[in-house]
Amino acid sequence: MADPAVQGRELSRSLGRLALLGALLVVAGLVGLVYTGAATLTSMILFGWLLLIGGVVGLLHAVESRGTNYFWLSVVVAALNIAAGVVVIRHPHGSAEALTLFAALLFLTGGLFRLVGSFVVRGPQMGWTLLQGAFGLLLGLLVLFDWPHSSLYVLGLFFSLMLLFDGLGLIAIGIGGRRIVSLVSEQTVTGEPTNKPSEEDQKQSEN
Repeated sequence: MADPAVQGRELSRSLGRLALLGALLVVAGLVGLVYTGAATLTSMILFGWLLLIGGVVGLLHAVESRGTNYFWLSVVVAALNIAAGVVVIRHPHGSAEALTLFAALLFLTGGLFRLVGSFVVRGPQMGWTLLQGAFGLLLGLLVLFDWPHSSLYVLGLFFSLMLLFDGLGLIAIGIGGRRIVSLVSEQTVTGEPTNKPSEEDQKQSEN
């Protein structure tokens, strides 16, 4: 059986590396917020490569499952992913414009549905739903009115914010996990529980 102290140190190092990865993501997110144009281009190229790699993997999986009823459907889906990945990689700016327009339409439709739904349902969360709907509608209109120029920064802004919040989450998990591991390791070494009752509590229990 492995030594608990050794396991604790290994887990603590793993959590430290997780916190370091979170710090790198935070730095990348902050840089992306400053250079939104470069972040948009980077996000589109990454998206294109993900589509391309996913299409190749899907095609290999379809070849392995040939003879099944969904063989041709898998081939068509994989081919579409490959074609879309190639188009996005070769034309990132045009793809960014199309995705930005699509995102603006999603914001508009989502905001309208929330606004209408809040008045129809009139539930306990009506105020919050109204606020969400108004924010989505306003955001969609802002992106749409500034399109196609908005495609230079909208996707990069969202991508950078995603990196930033994911990095902060990893940092919180890493630091919090290291503290928990440290407390558990100290308790294991001393052999005493951290929530040991005080002498007054013991006297009261005896009485």
